[in-house]
Amino acid sequence: MSVAGWKAPLTQSASKWPISFENIVSPCLSLETIIRPAARVTPDVWGTQRIYPPTAGVPGRRDPHLTPYTVAFGRAAMIGAAKRAVLVCGAQMGKTDTELDLIGCKLDTQPAPILYAGPSLDFIRDQFEPRLNELFDQSATLSLKVTRGKSNRKTRKLVAGVPVRLAHAGSSTALKSDPAALAIVDEYDEMLANVRKQGDPLGLIEARGHTYADFVAVVSSTPSVGAVETEIDQKSGLEFWKVAAATDLFSPIWRLWQEGTRYHWTWRCPHCGGWFIPRLKLLRWPKNATPAEALRSAYIAAPCCGGVVEERHKAALNAQGIYVAPGQTINDLGEVEGAPPESSTVSFWVSGLCSPFRTIGQRAEAYLQALASGENPKIQTAVNADFGELWTPTGADTPDWAEVAALRLPYQAGDVPDGVVFLTAGIDVGARRLHYVIRGWGSRQESWLIEHGVLWGDTHLPHVWDDLAGLLANNYGGLTIRKAFVDAGFRPGRKDNVPVHMVYEFCRKHQRIALPSKGYDHRDAPVSLSRIEVVPSGKKAKYGLDLALLDTDMLKSFVHGRILWDAASPGGWHIPEDATDEYCKQVVAESRVPKPKGGFMWVRTGENHYLDCEAMAYGAAYLLRVFMLRDGAKRPKPPAPPPKPTSATIPAAAPPRGLAGLARLNQMGR
Repeated sequence: MSVAGWKAPLTQSASKWPISFENIVSPCLSLETIIRPAARVTPDVWGTQRIYPPTAGVPGRRDPHLTPYTVAFGRAAMIGAAKRAVLVCGAQMGKTDTELDLIGCKLDTQPAPILYAGPSLDFIRDQFEPRLNELFDQSATLSLKVTRGKSNRKTRKLVAGVPVRLAHAGSSTALKSDPAALAIVDEYDEMLANVRKQGDPLGLIEARGHTYADFVAVVSSTPSVGAVETEIDQKSGLEFWKVAAATDLFSPIWRLWQEGTRYHWTWRCPHCGGWFIPRLKLLRWPKNATPAEALRSAYIAAPCCGGVVEERHKAALNAQGIYVAPGQTINDLGEVEGAPPESSTVSFWVSGLCSPFRTIGQRAEAYLQALASGENPKIQTAVNADFGELWTPTGADTPDWAEVAALRLPYQAGDVPDGVVFLTAGIDVGARRLHYVIRGWGSRQESWLIEHGVLWGDTHLPHVWDDLAGLLANNYGGLTIRKAFVDAGFRPGRKDNVPVHMVYEFCRKHQRIALPSKGYDHRDAPVSLSRIEVVPSGKKAKYGLDLALLDTDMLKSFVHGRILWDAASPGGWHIPEDATDEYCKQVVAESRVPKPKGGFMWVRTGENHYLDCEAMAYGAAYLLRVFMLRDGAKRPKPPAPPPKPTSATIPAAAPPRGLAGLARLNQMGR
């Protein structure tokens, strides 16, 4: 019989010791609660037993479905649907309460060691640890399982006989101290990129779970800096975040998110019934509205029909909201069909516009206030925290594409204007195409775009490289290309399928003109050469090849600086009148912005192939010492054609030699 079901007989002897009897039974009841885990439930169900105090923002019994977009995240982490669960969202979205539900549910129903990692020691002591203690007190069953006294420390709790460790990014010792079956990493983007030179915090944390087969790492954060675009899914018609190149992302949480299933929180339009994904670009307010006016009148424009979605719709839209991943569809019953992308990471993204704790108007007000300040840190905070989106910084000196278009001159692509002394080229390599520019150079580093374009073809195959060879052999106004830099940072084809590096192989065959190049954030010289050894296809012997090492910060800064050049000063940067708008946009599709700890970085805002090409073309010109061209320098005149032969210039035939020749002479004399 269980302790709870056992009752002592009411004998005379027993009645003499009522206090002693209660002292025996009460500890036994507590012991049973500790020994016997509660029935297994999901974190959202478990969380309903929590009672918030009157001082809380929403006092009373907790309702996890007030933030339904966190329910799937908590469940995925609890059941171990994947080795890693990732949530990207804005601030004040209910994320921390869901993580507390997860901790409580795990300790109450499946006790096992837990590691919680926050961004700083102050965050742990001042914010999270007090909330964790409140969690223990808010649960009737869990409060009995907490070991009190000296064992209950600020950074280590003992609950249901298992430890709960609280660590922070600044202490690698704490991150490596205890094994864990569940690890929760909060505000990942705020963590140090390197924990005292001992590696990425997440790597250290996940190493704590190697002894647990069912280990799960839970990672959540508001995002930070990066450049990402959207794309329309042809099956569902939904507009998803497009997978961005790793080099375009400075946000660790966003990199983790796009490695996973990429679930997007989706609403159903209250007007037409179509589904859409809320995000900042859909937020609207009256033209020229002040922040205060936007607070009252902001709304979301549903992309499916243009319908006005207001704050009063939000609760119902969240209640029927669903997560959808790229490749999945939604049927007429509002059910998701199709499998998500295969991944060991289940990842979720939800817009800050979906928060029940901040109105649509408050989000708009904060954004307009940040824009009005003109301060990048405030704008970034608004984009990251209020909308849960990446902030793409723009440098103050970044030209607009219209400024590039204004540099068009009355000449056609392929023409070589007066003043051009020599030609260089830059080639950007992709998986299925080669972008190129050919630029002519004159004195004071004045330059003219001669041609730009794309050569299409799989770059792991030889055909497109044959086309490039033909292009580089062209003659433009009597000039041929002196030097071409070819991007070697991208390797066409998988190494096991295409053992030869196609860029190196092409440059080996065309060493007179072509050099492979690699760009770096900063180098001591704009351009330098390094001798490398390459194994050609089908051969064991290595061959030497010069590799151009480029300071991309200097080269791209030169391009943008010349776009903004004073038209009255020598050294202008020109393009032909038929240069495309796409070219103009790509040349300014990166911004030079300061790094938080000094230096600069280039952040991509769109397709930037032609900017890379222009930087390489200038690098090739720099290698040819374009800065040494004197005023009035002229391109070499083409060699004069040989004179046409005349009878006076045709030499007499030489007499035949040898015995055979003598026989022919005798024959002619007869």
